[in-house]
Amino acid sequence: MTTVSKEIASQIAVEHIKLRKGTEKIDVANIEAKGDCWIVQGTCPIDMGGHQWAEKFQVLVDGKGQIRALDFALL
Repeated sequence: MTTVSKEIASQIAVEHIKLRKGTEKIDVANIEAKGDCWIVQGTCPIDMGGHQWAEKFQVLVDGKGQIRALDFALL
């Protein structure tokens, strides 16, 4: 089994969010290991009716570099 590094897990999460949300401004706040996975947390902007809001995210990246879970919530 391939084990990705903390930095690679962060890059995978950021690139996925960029594609999904269509934004370049992604702020990673925390990266922690849990078992054989990395949990990447942070914020990104979201446009709601012409107003910018912050949305927090949590991405679970496994040891093979696959995204296993993705969660978004408004702040």
